[in-house]
Amino acid sequence: MTAIPHGRTGRTGPVAATCVLAVAGAVLLAGCGGDDPDAGTNGVGKLPPAKIQAKTRAAADAASAVRLSGTVVTSGLTYTLDMRLKAGGSTGSVTSKAGTFRLLRVGSELYLKADADFWHHSGDTSAAGKLDGKYVKVPQGDPAYKKFSGFTDKSLLLNGLLTLHGKLAADSRHEQSGTRTIRVTGDNGSGGTLDVSLEGTPYPLRLVRAGSAGTLTFSDWGKDFPAAEPAKADTVDYGRQLPSS
Repeated sequence: MTAIPHGRTGRTGPVAATCVLAVAGAVLLAGCGGDDPDAGTNGVGKLPPAKIQAKTRAAADAASAVRLSGTVVTSGLTYTLDMRLKAGGSTGSVTSKAGTFRLLRVGSELYLKADADFWHHSGDTSAAGKLDGKYVKVPQGDPAYKKFSGFTDKSLLLNGLLTLHGKLAADSRHEQSGTRTIRVTGDNGSGGTLDVSLEGTPYPLRLVRAGSAGTLTFSDWGKDFPAAEPAKADTVDYGRQLPSS
């Protein structure tokens, strides 16, 4: 057996270890450089922003139902919405300065339900007791029908909301309720921002409207819900035009 000189062992050990570490580091760096932020996603994050917006609008249009919640500012008034929408009907609540009321649409028929305080605040003190907790059928010729039916029309509401203004960009990843998203912006955010799901169908999940006109979240895409005409015992005829307030 030939003895290995002690001096040679001392020089070779550290050199070999250094080489191993260098190779391992190079492999790790190569691996990090090759990471794909869109791995395992639906791939929309790789698309130009205009195509992302087109795909998410198409997905929203094709969905049978959706839940929409948040705030909308229109004509100087702020409304807080929690609505479930589908083509054949809608149901949910709206809060305005007059209070909270429920909306129910079945086909083209629109009903409004509120408590006595709401009707008092609206200026109708004489009928407040009669209307308390009852569904009031809104005549289609009543200005209130046009004003509130827009909150119950899935197609009309989404077409009006899912629009960003200005130059589009999409370069940041976020998360909405545990779902990875790609954020599309208009004019660096001043034209609105839209978070689009990177998982499964590219549904819109969160919208910040341009001009501080509200923030909305979208959920329960494709989940059906009941929307049937209320019982006659729960319905009253207002008999005249609803208060404009």
